[in-house]
Amino acid sequence: MVYYPKTAMGERTFYQPLTKADKVSVVLYRTGIFLSTLFVCLWAVVAAENTFGSAPLPVTGLALGIMLLFFHFALGLSVFFIHLYVGKFHRFLKKMYYAAIACLIILFLLGNGDPLVPLFAPKPYAALLLIPIALCLGFVTAKEAFCFQLVEGYILAGVMPAYLFFYSVGALNERTSALGLCLIAALLFIFMCRKIFMPIHFDIGDKSAYQP
Repeated sequence: MVYYPKTAMGERTFYQPLTKADKVSVVLYRTGIFLSTLFVCLWAVVAAENTFGSAPLPVTGLALGIMLLFFHFALGLSVFFIHLYVGKFHRFLKKMYYAAIACLIILFLLGNGDPLVPLFAPKPYAALLLIPIALCLGFVTAKEAFCFQLVEGYILAGVMPAYLFFYSVGALNERTSALGLCLIAALLFIFMCRKIFMPIHFDIGDKSAYQP
């Protein structure tokens, strides 16, 4: 049996009977991971088709704007229902998420209702506004990597904000930008598949170890 440090939230040992609230919270948390991964994979498909395919797809518009909005909502499920032993870590994560929502509002304003327009400007500095939401997702993946040795979670935590930074300063051309997004989507898909099928009690751990 693999030993997981007691400072980490998540344990294979079944410590106590799960309540209905425990089960619901884990389902919502993992639903957020699943939906977040789905949206990133869809964006990767659009980027790949536009770069390597024969039928370019629109990169802005109502549908993709709504997708970005629902991506933030989906990740919010994981942020608010994540199980952490240390309360101050959860409070920090929620503050980061609030910052991500503020940045999303700014994107809507900059794009006159279409948050994707600033992201595809000749100088897409506005992509920096997506770094807070990438850090939220990276926090989730890194937490799971720490608890359950999902190594791709550590990689994602570093690659996602770095990708957005290099994209925003124009260091990525169309080809490398599409390939980078596809790599992130592939890693997220692997991470999601390894995470969402774990037994529910893995996410609850020993509730007596919670620190407010």
